[in-house]
Amino acid sequence: MSKDEIIAEIGMQLRLLQESFDAFDEAVAARLGLNRTDTRCLDIVLGRGPLAAGELSVQLKLSPAATTTVIDRLVRAGFVTRNQDPANRRRVLIEATETAQSTAAEIFTPVGQAGAKALARYNPTQLHTILDFLRTALEVHQAHTNT
Repeated sequence: MSKDEIIAEIGMQLRLLQESFDAFDEAVAARLGLNRTDTRCLDIVLGRGPLAAGELSVQLKLSPAATTTVIDRLVRAGFVTRNQDPANRRRVLIEATETAQSTAAEIFTPVGQAGAKALARYNPTQLHTILDFLRTALEVHQAHTNT
């Protein structure tokens, strides 16, 4: 294959990977009885939380009212709680529950383990190249998302 053909094939594989991510995310949302915005919010809280609702609004790119609606659904589902910030009593933090953490582990740990097993076939130099590619792809994607 020529360099151009390889680059085209990488583009195609990235498109297929994105479609696979979307299908997986849809399946997770359906399994949890949530919508995609709810699962995006839950993912942010699990990964970066606890967070104030205003911080979640920024991360989700939603209005404060829409973010409150999402949080309400997640509270009813038992995946997040609202807790007073010990450093600022006027601020409420959104935090993932144990149920959310165990559910996330049940769903995502097998995928992470399978991915790690698949990557084990590469040597450290190849892994550095893969990591560099992923960082570059993320940077390019974010730059075009923000314009």
